[in-house]
Amino acid sequence: MFNIDGIIKALQTDPNAQRTAMTGAAGLAAGMLLSGGGLGKLVGNAAKVGAVAAIGGLAYSAWQNYQKQQGNTAPANPDAFTPPPQAGAAAEDLGKKLVRAMIAAAKADGQIDADEKQRIFKRLETMPLSADEKAFVFDELSGPLNLDAVVAGADTPEHAAEIYAASLVAMHPDTETERNYLTTLAGRLRLDPGLVAEIHRTAGHPPLASADLTSSSNV
Repeated sequence: MFNIDGIIKALQTDPNAQRTAMTGAAGLAAGMLLSGGGLGKLVGNAAKVGAVAAIGGLAYSAWQNYQKQQGNTAPANPDAFTPPPQAGAAAEDLGKKLVRAMIAAAKADGQIDADEKQRIFKRLETMPLSADEKAFVFDELSGPLNLDAVVAGADTPEHAAEIYAASLVAMHPDTETERNYLTTLAGRLRLDPGLVAEIHRTAGHPPLASADLTSSSNV
């Protein structure tokens, strides 16, 4: 099975930096904590529960809050966001989708330039990862930003929310380029603007412009 947590650790740009970004939802048991944006500053509870579970917890919490706002009190199925331990293949597949989304987001906001790629490649060589795992990361880092591949991973509405959440926490969207990428991604994933706003709130990030999201949802 792919070591998704090991892959994300290899992508860390500053493993010592920490910034608690999560608020609400009882501290979000699977809180995604990042430091200053950018790939791989993934720390805090994510290190305890695993990256897939952390992103799943973020998306699940946002999904539940959004549904309540819509008057739907029926609980969502947690397994739709974080596959159970016995579903190893499903968890691995979802992990790859989330890593792909995070790398694409980091490319979109300029976090991965040629020098950073070389630093990551050197770290990969020292990590206890299999040849297949290293090849997966090499391929994702080396190729051009491929939004179609990211969106293709959204085979369920829940996974669409997780892909967006992973993309959001892989960047610190404080530039127009970053916000435009997230707006386009939300539209391509066909996420309701209200759900997108809730993902941002849960992750501790300012919301995107409502007008832009409404327009992008028609893409």
